[in-house]
Amino acid sequence: MLRYPEAKIYATAKAITMMEQFGFAVEGKTQAVKEGDTLELGKHTLTFVMAPMVHWPEVMVSYDSYGKTLFSADAFGTFGALDGKLFNDEVDFDRDWIDDARRYFTNIVGKYGVQTMNLLKKASQLDIEMICPLHGPVWRNNFSYIIEKHQLWATYTPEVRGVMIAYASVYGHTESAAQALASKLVQAGIKDVVVYDVSNTDPSYLVSEAFKYSHIVLASSTYNACIFPKMQEFLEHLKMLNFQNRTIAIMENGSWASMSGNLMRKMLETMKNMNVLESTVKINSSLHTEEPLDALTEAIKQSM
Repeated sequence: MLRYPEAKIYATAKAITMMEQFGFAVEGKTQAVKEGDTLELGKHTLTFVMAPMVHWPEVMVSYDSYGKTLFSADAFGTFGALDGKLFNDEVDFDRDWIDDARRYFTNIVGKYGVQTMNLLKKASQLDIEMICPLHGPVWRNNFSYIIEKHQLWATYTPEVRGVMIAYASVYGHTESAAQALASKLVQAGIKDVVVYDVSNTDPSYLVSEAFKYSHIVLASSTYNACIFPKMQEFLEHLKMLNFQNRTIAIMENGSWASMSGNLMRKMLETMKNMNVLESTVKINSSLHTEEPLDALTEAIKQSM
């Protein structure tokens, strides 16, 4: 508005209110629009489609019927710099971009799966030849690939039948048990296994991986009669994002009053459709026998 003071802003009523809240002087320069409204721009006509909570309440997307282009706001966006490559077919998206696309969706929009599915349903009625998100490459082909990914993420459906192991270790003994379990899972034929230290991994990456995998193992030391703080933070992130539909295994460690296992189980009970396996591994300071890991490996394998 500083550069083009005569410009008019077309936005939802909620967006106009929020502009004022953030301190922008837009009074007399706005036009509120709603679902189905159009804006004629010469040969281009924009149709406005409401997409509340994808991921803010004021969000709408715009469809240009002339160019058959969907300006999709945060939908279909991703983290990452373009490095001069503007379009999806100029990059190897599945190799270089999908992890950041998943991390973007799950952390930014992940809580609002229902709203995302509503937008995807609306978009399916449009004749689209190009998708222009606010962040990341412009899509001009292979739409089914990114749409199918969003359908999985928005319905909290795993992409991969595999295991994510997240551990919180104080002296390294819980870490050793987690790594030993990973080896046993691979030896049992489960090839898609990843291991993360929650104390040294940003929660956004942990959340993204949790959305990717069908099975999650939570291995935590007890700390002051509580879950180790970084593990609790991870679980709180998942709960906040409405995470659901997973099979969970628990490993707990405590040198005296071990509490982390029961506390993690209680947190998981507040989430939807979480199948918590009965085969909990209980470690007293350090693991002295591999039998509990063998039992858990078999339980995970059977559940897959």
